[in-house]
Amino acid sequence: MHESRCNNGCRDFDQLDRINRRVLLQVGGISPLGMLLPDLLRAQSEARSSPIRRFGSTKSVIFMYLHGGHAQQETWDPKPYAPENTRGIFNPISTSLPGTQICELLPFSATIMDRISVVRSMSHENANHVQASLSAMTGHSHPPETESRGDFPPSGDDFPPFGAVIDSLRPSNQLPTWVQIGPQMRRNNGTVLHGQIPGFLGSRHAPFIVNQNLLSDTVEIEATRLAPEISIARLNNRQDILHNIDQQRAMLDRAANVYTFDSYQQRAFSLLSSKQTANAFDLAQESSEVRCEYGENQFGQACLLARRLVEAGVPIINVHYCHTPKGSWDTHSKHFSKMKDSLCPTFDRAFSTLVNDLDARGLLEQTLVFPNAEFGRTPKINGSSGRDHWPWVYSLALAGGGLKAGFVYGSSDRMAAYPDSHAHNPADMAATVYHLLGIDYDTTIYDQFQRPRHLVTGTAIDALLS
Repeated sequence: MHESRCNNGCRDFDQLDRINRRVLLQVGGISPLGMLLPDLLRAQSEARSSPIRRFGSTKSVIFMYLHGGHAQQETWDPKPYAPENTRGIFNPISTSLPGTQICELLPFSATIMDRISVVRSMSHENANHVQASLSAMTGHSHPPETESRGDFPPSGDDFPPFGAVIDSLRPSNQLPTWVQIGPQMRRNNGTVLHGQIPGFLGSRHAPFIVNQNLLSDTVEIEATRLAPEISIARLNNRQDILHNIDQQRAMLDRAANVYTFDSYQQRAFSLLSSKQTANAFDLAQESSEVRCEYGENQFGQACLLARRLVEAGVPIINVHYCHTPKGSWDTHSKHFSKMKDSLCPTFDRAFSTLVNDLDARGLLEQTLVFPNAEFGRTPKINGSSGRDHWPWVYSLALAGGGLKAGFVYGSSDRMAAYPDSHAHNPADMAATVYHLLGIDYDTTIYDQFQRPRHLVTGTAIDALLS
């Protein structure tokens, strides 16, 4: 433990030292005489107060992926004074954060606005679900020339998502580093959304996948359950291992063509034989009252499972909101009824309950809860009472993990069409998440051929850091 603290402290000191040297060079060039001691002390103070603020404050991240893209107008950025064909049919409501309103479809979230941060000025230019998901889940985009390709499957050359990166840099010893709860997300044509596989880091950094019905009172996570006739001793036989993880292996997407299963089998064996893992995944230990609070649906129970995994020490958990309980957030038609009847109520209850639950357990400060999506929805309502793809401005809400609480950052214009102030892209958001996780901005990761790749290409959103 002493060595671990020393390593973390040295990393922080090294980063501060680099910052101070940059400041020294910049300020020292102001005059031929360089700078006086008061100037140096002031520069050092500024360097300490901003760039390393909240560095490493997050121990776990729960990524909720709202596949399809949630409309900024009907969630975090209502536009009551926009033209009728833009503002929609729902009204804004007041929140626990004085002076801040959100859409009436999120009444539970309104009560926790004093504990979350909202960025209303996210923006990029790729309106394709499949491709834009890579940016959202990794902070990296495909080369510009690929945009004309439309939907195409992920590959082993893709940049890896957060879970795979953390698994390569800080692998967990007794528990999985990266757990994916929910189905692998696909387009209607079957194409797998990018950003869900370990990409160029290889299959040994694949997620542990939970994709099953979570609603029964006595739910057991199939991937961690041993068949009654199989003992731990018998699992030492390789053939028994292969037999018992077939169901887990089938969850991986064959279309991606990037998995070799030997390392995955070894991981599955370790998990199957771990009582700690089985306990972390045991939803049946939760009371019926708690389970009801999260919502009697797949997404709500997935969020509850995510909380259990945070308590156990799992660093990265992805919860997929995809066809749960029905449809997705890709609301090209019947947008308003879908948002009112299923999408927003399901999300609102689960998200707010998760934040409250983590807070009550003293875990919110070290756990980042991050509902994410590939983009938002169009300002104008289409002829099918829907909103189409719109990456040029959208809103994201985040809670915990050391972020500033009760804070709205950036703004969109009157039509919710483009950023009006403080525009940021997915690379900046990824940089923020890595900063909170204590990953240095100049970190290099290597693919399976030992070719170097720079991890962070954006700039952390300093205003969000408390």
